[in-house]
Amino acid sequence: MDPFVHFLRLDGIRRLRDIEARHPALRGAKTPMHTITDKRPAGGDSLPVIAGAAVGIAAIGAALALADVHSPLRAPFTLFFLLAAPALAIGSALRGLDALIRPVLAVAGALALDLLVAQAMLALRLWSARGGVAAVGCLSLLILVPALLTRLTRRRRMTHSQE
Repeated sequence: MDPFVHFLRLDGIRRLRDIEARHPALRGAKTPMHTITDKRPAGGDSLPVIAGAAVGIAAIGAALALADVHSPLRAPFTLFFLLAAPALAIGSALRGLDALIRPVLAVAGALALDLLVAQAMLALRLWSARGGVAAVGCLSLLILVPALLTRLTRRRRMTHSQE
């Protein structure tokens, strides 16, 4: 008998139902498609890599500027440091704000800090690229350290209260 005619007589559907009745998933077994158990969000592993690369680029930029090394990478990496270091510090201090507002305020604060450092150095006739990078780095640390210390003390309080 022709298989198509056999299917039209609904024998094929009955056989399909027999297969479904004997399917291992009905007894709780995993199907071949369920054996792949990657429940991590897509792109979740790339964030630490991107953050590490950003820190590395910023550190190289600061080192090139402070060592007064003439390199084609000095200007872009130093500019990245001058924007990223204060933005990271300000962003960590604004931890309680909305996730969309915090980066905008952090970048705006970083630009304002850079401009204030440049204006103060020019007004005092102390302008130098090395001095500006050092001043921005120090001010960024002064903003970052208290934010990290408050987060550390909160975490300690939470662990002591849970015990």
